[in-house]
Amino acid sequence: MKQLSRLYFVALVICLPLVAGAQDKQRFANMDEALQAGAILNGRQGPRNVNWIEDGKRFSYIDRDARTGTPVIRAYNPATGSDTVLFTNTGLTFPGTSQPFAYDSFEWAQDSRHLVFSSNFQPIYRRSGISDFYIYSLADHSVQLATKGARTGELSPNGAMLGFERGGDMYVTNLSTHQEKRLTRDASEHIYNGHFDWVYEEEFGLAQAWKWSPASTYIAYWQLNDSAEPEIQISDYSGMHQEWEKLRIPQVGDSNATVRIGVVNVSTGQNTWLDTGEKGEFYVPRIYWTSRPDTLAVITLNRPQNTMKLFFFDVKTGGRRQVMTETSKTWLDVYDFYAGVEDMMTFPSDSHEFFWLSDRDGFQHLYRYDYSGKLVNQVTKGQWSVTRVEGSDAKKQTIYYTSTEASPLQRQLYSIRFDGSGQHRITTAEGNHRINMSPTATFFIDRYSSLKQPTQVEIWAAAGQKLRTLENNTATTTWLQTHAYSPAEIFSFTTSDGARIDASIVKPIPFDPNKRYPVIFDIYGGPGSQQVYNQFATSGWTQWLAQEGYIIVGVNNRGTNNYGSAFMKIVYKHLGKYEALDFAETARYLAKQTYIDSKRVAIVGTSYGGYSAVFTMEAYPELFPVGVANSAVGDWRLYDTIYTERYMSLLNDNLSGYVESAPVEQAAKMRGNLLLIHSLMDDNVHPQNTMQLLTALTNAGRDAELRIYPPGRHGAAYNGASARLIRQVTDSYLARYLKASNPPTLAPAR
Repeated sequence: MKQLSRLYFVALVICLPLVAGAQDKQRFANMDEALQAGAILNGRQGPRNVNWIEDGKRFSYIDRDARTGTPVIRAYNPATGSDTVLFTNTGLTFPGTSQPFAYDSFEWAQDSRHLVFSSNFQPIYRRSGISDFYIYSLADHSVQLATKGARTGELSPNGAMLGFERGGDMYVTNLSTHQEKRLTRDASEHIYNGHFDWVYEEEFGLAQAWKWSPASTYIAYWQLNDSAEPEIQISDYSGMHQEWEKLRIPQVGDSNATVRIGVVNVSTGQNTWLDTGEKGEFYVPRIYWTSRPDTLAVITLNRPQNTMKLFFFDVKTGGRRQVMTETSKTWLDVYDFYAGVEDMMTFPSDSHEFFWLSDRDGFQHLYRYDYSGKLVNQVTKGQWSVTRVEGSDAKKQTIYYTSTEASPLQRQLYSIRFDGSGQHRITTAEGNHRINMSPTATFFIDRYSSLKQPTQVEIWAAAGQKLRTLENNTATTTWLQTHAYSPAEIFSFTTSDGARIDASIVKPIPFDPNKRYPVIFDIYGGPGSQQVYNQFATSGWTQWLAQEGYIIVGVNNRGTNNYGSAFMKIVYKHLGKYEALDFAETARYLAKQTYIDSKRVAIVGTSYGGYSAVFTMEAYPELFPVGVANSAVGDWRLYDTIYTERYMSLLNDNLSGYVESAPVEQAAKMRGNLLLIHSLMDDNVHPQNTMQLLTALTNAGRDAELRIYPPGRHGAAYNGASARLIRQVTDSYLARYLKASNPPTLAPAR
């Protein structure tokens, strides 16, 4: 359901030379040229795949050799600006062969002297796959095979062993002796250690289901038993006799996998199971090694995900202590996919305290606890949200974070002392700042843009001194001087029921305020997401639609994060209701503008955006006569347990909410012109959603058009040709109804 690529960023109309006379500048010859322009507008993002090494003194990044074009790994020193090559695979071969060494990804060992490469990657789910793992030594430039066919692999903190999971069991390989040691032996068809099932990986955001202890003594791991989970089948229908891919994915009301946490001593092989004492169905979404070498923190969530407990375990004995409990009238988050926050709770290695990011006071703020579970203090306060913790310095008792204090449309970096004193804003340039801070909180890379500024990439000292600019994207500015470009305006209004909404509008090129233009709502809308930012607009697709004479609209509807928990969590148990209301309120607000053709309005989206498009068309057909829905949920009862029950609660507790939120149940209200797009291999929003929606529409005497792309996954596209065709089909469908001599008509109401 979550797809960052669906997020739609905007830019404000600005008085710059590049905008003036835009109608006289070069226009796109075709849609392909417009889509390619997205890369130019996005610009260069500075160092790629940044990893801080050597305790934050340098960072590595991926580059390409200027002469050969082969990938290289370089290291940059922020203090001096020096830049050196650390690794190149030129002349390197796989051990014992003459085959050139190639890799798919890599990770640094904690000692910054070894690289762990994964090669021959074979994907499984969104984040996981099978790989062969190799260890490279920077000292002698040697490569050694650590293991083949493993799902995950990670070098121990002391650099002596590679831990890995293969076939549902945990192993270590001693890099000195090359001896492999099996640590668990109970994997079977349905029981596995060290990796997740589909729903845990997808909805709790982790691929690796195990963690090394800081002293390299233990490996803590999840064990799952998925025997109670139902099985789905999907196929792309290729070949003479189609093959079925079978996946165990629980849908609303189904049984989940049972989970328990084990800790194995890698030297002795002794295993200890950690019993949380929880009964019935519950989740273990996160575990953390604390600063105490034998203490593991374990978080549990009840199935509705509104009660969280934190336990500390002595891994030698299995003894537990409950540290804290938190409850909510809606839901509790343990991570934030959209903000790139893997953990809402952090345990600094140099402190006997932990920090928790919570919206318990109505806005997301940082709380400081000691290891007894006592709240030491609330670190940040205000009518704004902390969106990410970027780093901390225990010696200076200082934490660094990004927040919405300047505006929900911006992200700015601040520092504050652990006790909540001495708050200081570090970044000052208007816009959306993405921070990558060194682990010692000494330096940070700042990637930012604003409504007036293409992406800038800078390196800073954490105290607030800019060291140098790494990328200023003059190529983007140069392109804008000669090419037609339609920036966007951000506007705000208050809905009829009193909600303040931020939205965006991109106008056609050329724009005549005395004409009326058709409107396209390009939306997503899912809980916890955000669509409109004070950030430079980079979508070539949006620019194409603007050139074609459309007005394009984005909305930060209720359900959006970063406007306070009341704004976001009003959607609890009622997905679709407030999102659709806010889209409708936006349409009514725009209809009052002289340049809007309110009879020619379409709503389009993918994933949650596809669901929002269908539901909104059913709820407000008079406002949205045209829609395109890609990979849309037709009934939340068909979606997975963890995501859906988080926002809709359990089926038995909210049956009426499930019925009211289901497009299949509201099919008779569909009066507009709808195009549905789906893949038959979509393991996220299963194709049964679109199939059941089609049946419901047919039974209600309502028609819809359908495009199926069998091999694709979520989002339907599976290669460049299919992605282009989906855009082309959407473009043609919109033109058929929005550019016709007569406005699109609606079927009779029932």
